[in-house]
Amino acid sequence: MAETKREIERKYESDEGGLPDLTGVAGIATVLDKGVTELDATYYDTSDLRLAAASITLRRRTGGSDAGWHLKLPVETGVRDEIRSPLSDTVPEELVRLVRSRVREGRLVPVMRLRSSRDVRELVDGKGRPLAEASVDAVRADRLFGGEGSTRWTEIEVELADGADPAFLDKVDKRLRKAGVRPSASSSKLARALSETASKKKRAQNKRARHEGAQKKTSAAGRMPVGEKAGAGAPMTAGDHVLAYVRAQRDAIVALDPAVRQEAPDSVHDMRVATRRLRSTFRTFRKVLDPAVTAPIADELKWLAGELGAGRDQEVLDERLAAALDDLPRPLVSGPVDARLRAWAQARHRDARRRLLGVLDSPRHLTLLDALDALVADPPLLEAAGRKPAKVLAKAVRKDFRKVSALIGQALEQPAGQARDVGLHEARKKTKRTRYAAETAVPALGGSAKALAKSMKSLQSLLGDHQDSVMARRTLRELSAVAHAAGESAFTYGVLYGREEGRAGSAEEALPDVWKRVCEQMEV
Repeated sequence: MAETKREIERKYESDEGGLPDLTGVAGIATVLDKGVTELDATYYDTSDLRLAAASITLRRRTGGSDAGWHLKLPVETGVRDEIRSPLSDTVPEELVRLVRSRVREGRLVPVMRLRSSRDVRELVDGKGRPLAEASVDAVRADRLFGGEGSTRWTEIEVELADGADPAFLDKVDKRLRKAGVRPSASSSKLARALSETASKKKRAQNKRARHEGAQKKTSAAGRMPVGEKAGAGAPMTAGDHVLAYVRAQRDAIVALDPAVRQEAPDSVHDMRVATRRLRSTFRTFRKVLDPAVTAPIADELKWLAGELGAGRDQEVLDERLAAALDDLPRPLVSGPVDARLRAWAQARHRDARRRLLGVLDSPRHLTLLDALDALVADPPLLEAAGRKPAKVLAKAVRKDFRKVSALIGQALEQPAGQARDVGLHEARKKTKRTRYAAETAVPALGGSAKALAKSMKSLQSLLGDHQDSVMARRTLRELSAVAHAAGESAFTYGVLYGREEGRAGSAEEALPDVWKRVCEQMEV
């Protein structure tokens, strides 16, 4: 069974002079010599190094106290989540699944062997509690696939102890720098090994790519529209801005896959939002990206969002009903309402979870990821994509805003009930689309787009609370019928239903004033 550990560390170059004296660092009472450990790790990746490109490492390591399989997923600079699995001859399936969105139908092969002689020091405070582990690693790397030769180096690694304050690493960093130790230029041992053992042809290609990138940066700086910052890859046209947003959402879907599988908080919600942002972008900017190409992808994104939504909607509903029951005075709770709510939620969660994992491993999902990669690599740009962004993006955003305005007006004209509920739900969906369009346009339009995105987010929240109330009342009716059939009191379900009805009514009453303020802000 895999276990996860948050790894916070810093790496430094070493001239083989050993570890500088750290006893004077604030907080350190003792530096304990833990001896030398011999480590032998084989790293796995696809033949085209997809994991390495995403700063992900997968290895089988022997030696040390944590021998086994280790999958490291980046969280932020210097921080990674390490998922550990027991030692075996083949890559554990549970780790294979966590890299599925990167590997897809590719095959994992051994690409590098790293053997390290690790001289370890434990840094402890006055109460004997570990603060960090500092080590000097003498490394030999041997290329196993896709490159040539071997390389050697020595580095210093400082890893924070579990539960210790990350700020402690700053104190150690200050001492190391003062002693002349330099931060490592590579993010990991594997990254350095891959770079130094790449084939001569690959090294020449990388050098040429860096040179061409520098030339493009210089050229772009000379013709950048007023108000945009020069830089490699900086958006200059409407197409540049739209593609930057598309690329970010594609990256989010791929990167969130392991988090969804591990049930990380908000991961399902975040992936679902990324799919919605993509679909909205395709619709809003159909003058920029050819709908003949994006429409089939949008259909598949709708499918994925629906599969993600089953679990996420259930999660939101569970939390809402549980909170509503907790807020209810005890005299109004009649019968085993809490137990029935929990049993209902757990059963629905298990079903949704099982189905979602199947979706993430399905050929259909992997084909969708391939289609998104292809779209980003060879975007179907139309004539408007080459025009100045301010005019093209602003026109598309205003069009979406007008649709929201029409839908809200139509919904408020309906009498309270199902027709109004449906109308407000449609307005909510268009509000999201306008918000995402405004987000896309922020780099080009600045404050006006940012203000619209903020207003749409507030409106979306109000309409979302209304829709959540609609779904909660539907569920309460179902649970009430089941409880009644079981001979239980349905009184509490009725009380909760009435409260939800009141929340929906409050949202409907607040909507005209909220919408008026939005229109005034946008000078409509």
